[in-house]
Amino acid sequence: MMEKAKKTKIIIGLSYLVLLTIFVLLFFSKFSIQEITSYDFIKENRLYFLKLKNSNLFLISIIFLIFTILWVFPFLGFGSPIALLGGFIFGKWLGTIIVVIGMSIGATFLYIFGNYFLKDLIRDKFLNRYQNLERKFKKSEFYYLLIYRFIGGIPWQLSCILPTIFDVRVKNFFFASLIGIIPQIFLAVSIGSGLEKVIEQNSQVPKITDIIFSPEIYIPILAFFSLVLITIFLRKSFYKN
Repeated sequence: MMEKAKKTKIIIGLSYLVLLTIFVLLFFSKFSIQEITSYDFIKENRLYFLKLKNSNLFLISIIFLIFTILWVFPFLGFGSPIALLGGFIFGKWLGTIIVVIGMSIGATFLYIFGNYFLKDLIRDKFLNRYQNLERKFKKSEFYYLLIYRFIGGIPWQLSCILPTIFDVRVKNFFFASLIGIIPQIFLAVSIGSGLEKVIEQNSQVPKITDIIFSPEIYIPILAFFSLVLITIFLRKSFYKN
């Protein structure tokens, strides 16, 4: 069983590296590092995305939704970059809807994949550490999954596959993710939307103080840190034995 798990892990790792390498090579065949880090590049592409969005909002939304799903699985990306980009392109309301749905679907695919291929490996590595969660999930699976997704505290990729050891239902995992990640995604998307507004209002690179003290930026940042403090307090209660 362990040999099989090791082989599966190697295959998954190699497949991920191949996919990631192809993506990076394709991306940098189009753009250089100097280009993507320049203010002019960001400002010009803001206008490009704005025109695309205005010309065919539905199509661009579907494309970004698919990209978000792929970002989570198989590319195993974190939520913050895609949330910022979603806010930058679509604004905080539509951006939140697209990113939350995309990340929830991608996370569910990752959970299903982990349930089939990594369950024994995850169980051997983490069951003792998170055995208290198993008891909680048995009491009320959806309720505790919802809290689990809301408070976080575990790396995103691991948080998607850790519930495989508790045998949670796919439906509960999806809807708990869909609802539970809304607060933090909304705040991250709001910051991305605020950055878009700052860039729109400045033809030259704005000062860092202008960015930080812009209401579109500092309000969601303060809300985000407040949410972090709340979740830290909740984690102590949720993860304790």
